[in-house]
Amino acid sequence: MDGALTTEPIQARSSRKRKSNSEDVTVGSKSNTLEHSGLDHPGQELVHEVIKYGASSLPVKHYDPDTTEPISSGLQDLDELLSWNLSKANPFNVATVPLAIREPSLASTPRRTLVSHDMMGGYLEDRFLQGAESEAPYVFYHWQYIDVFNYFSHNMVTIPPAVWTNAAHKHGVIVLGTFITEWTDGGKMCEIFLKDEESYRAVADRLFQISHYYGFDGWLINIENTLSEAAVKNAPLFLRYLTDQMHERLPGSMVLWYDSVVENGELKWQNELNKSNSVFFSACDGIFTNYNWTEQNLENMKADAEGRLADIFVGVDVFARGEVVGGKLETNKALEMIRKHDLSTAIFAPGWVYESIPDKAGFRQAQDKFWSLLADFLYVHRYSSPLPFVSSFCQGFGANIYWRGKNEVDGSWFNLDAQQLQPLYYRDTLEGEGWLRTRGCPEDAWSGGSSLVVEGVIPSTLNKVCARIFSLQLALSTRAFVALIYKTSPGVTVALELKTSDANLCTQTGASVTSNVQPDVLGEDHQLVKQFSESCQQWNPDGWTVRCSQLQLKGCTLRDVCVSVQRDGALQDTPFKCRVGEIMILDADSLSVPLLSVQTVQVYDVVWLREGDKLHLNATLSWEYPAQLVRHFLVYWRRLRGPDPRVPSGKLTLIARAYAPRFRVTELEVQEAPGLLELVVEPVTREGFRVPESQWGRQSVSYSEERTG
Repeated sequence: MDGALTTEPIQARSSRKRKSNSEDVTVGSKSNTLEHSGLDHPGQELVHEVIKYGASSLPVKHYDPDTTEPISSGLQDLDELLSWNLSKANPFNVATVPLAIREPSLASTPRRTLVSHDMMGGYLEDRFLQGAESEAPYVFYHWQYIDVFNYFSHNMVTIPPAVWTNAAHKHGVIVLGTFITEWTDGGKMCEIFLKDEESYRAVADRLFQISHYYGFDGWLINIENTLSEAAVKNAPLFLRYLTDQMHERLPGSMVLWYDSVVENGELKWQNELNKSNSVFFSACDGIFTNYNWTEQNLENMKADAEGRLADIFVGVDVFARGEVVGGKLETNKALEMIRKHDLSTAIFAPGWVYESIPDKAGFRQAQDKFWSLLADFLYVHRYSSPLPFVSSFCQGFGANIYWRGKNEVDGSWFNLDAQQLQPLYYRDTLEGEGWLRTRGCPEDAWSGGSSLVVEGVIPSTLNKVCARIFSLQLALSTRAFVALIYKTSPGVTVALELKTSDANLCTQTGASVTSNVQPDVLGEDHQLVKQFSESCQQWNPDGWTVRCSQLQLKGCTLRDVCVSVQRDGALQDTPFKCRVGEIMILDADSLSVPLLSVQTVQVYDVVWLREGDKLHLNATLSWEYPAQLVRHFLVYWRRLRGPDPRVPSGKLTLIARAYAPRFRVTELEVQEAPGLLELVVEPVTREGFRVPESQWGRQSVSYSEERTG
């Protein structure tokens, strides 16, 4: 908005009617003929809008009242939960990323790790489902260490923002919402919904429906108020019914109970699993204990675990409130003790790292330090979903948005939907004065908001160092195409080194059995390189090296992706800095697979804003395209010719990137009515391939002012 304007914005509700250019338009009870004098538009069916000034009819709960941007939120009370249905759902908050496969699976992980995200009440910048402008937001990106992510707030029903579910699912991490009752009002609600079977089943059914619709994986049940004798008797039955419904209809889902109420209904945190709360543990998938435990509590739990040690998530408050072990930068002490007793852990509020530093610009460094202290007590899970394997290392925020090494959009931004598969971040000490570190860096990137910096010193005793950046369990095709995009300091040579599974199961074509493989570099005239370049269309690397390779293997599983850095000169301590922009591992045959076209573009929920002499369009744009095939969509607009035929059509202008086949266009400044514009959707595939323009999605929108009199 223009800050110099003093006129208050007026919202207008749009009455929408589809028509061709020769049809009449009905406005209220009056029939008018819309004249398209000089308007140049394609022959397709138009969406026509007659601007009607008035309040927006969009629900404030799902749309920001000032901009109509889609937002996420929770449910506040029992009435709101029980009245929830599809007509009250928020389609923008539906997760679009399926749960990735990883090894070990959640079921086979003996000591699990849950992160409970409690950040200043929740629903901060992350509530904006299409992203927000933010110079230094909180972001989590150490997904390979954790099994379960819980979004926590003090709403009665916390529905995780879809951006978190999508980011977690990309890495194979399940996501739990939170159902919480507390204080006097919470007690009253519990007496209502736990009074009988019909009541608790109604609540459980709604919780299942919500998680199923929004695409997350289960619930943390947190009852922090006393319960009557009748209510506490029904609480385990409620848990069992909810758990059974989730398991039956959402395989792999999880329901956890928080250590608070005991079997007689008293609110009394036990800081352990014992006979006072085991009735709840037995009725669901596990317990999340309170934080004020001692080592004796850990020892005690073995007797009541029922052979389910992995289902006991011992709570660790990173803020270190109360009498706790560890916390803050000594959280590792708590994890060391918990793991010694073969128990799982629930790390509560690791956002302490962000909240505790005054200079948020140092967040990445502080975040990496915190998780490096815990790394010895956490599993590194291996990504195991099918090819393609692609990452540009974007962490979901940055100072600018880059595309193919060039700055595409200026300004700080935050959108977890943009987060790519994350590498391992660590620092190793090598021989002599040598060291090796990996870190995310926003100063330059190939795609998104950050790149991966691999830096260090090659000691004089070594010829090269190798940074392991991904641990995988990835079945390779017989012929794989590998692309490495990077920049490096002088004096070193950079290459990919891939480590494969058991040598007895993997043979390299024309070579001996091996477990360390370097792909064969391909020349620019190779057929695969030509196909790759054609798919990418025109680009100018501008300082980046694009190295294309081929890997021909049979019956092989990729285990590790390493960046090898080798000195070019004499044996001496050699400092280096390599910026990795992107890594792709594709089935070579996929380079010749035809790309799909965008289908069924629709425009609806139109709201107009007028501020001074400027008219702004707000509208939802949806289309059909498999979300799992794309990295993002580019949404454009242009003004079509008219009403003066001497004025040519405008050029396509980028509105934003979208990460699902639905996007809310907000505050788009358009010409005065009557007008005609076009909204355009371009898919960009996971591999970064641009779909030919003839296959983009398009929809034209004409609009006119409401006629009166």
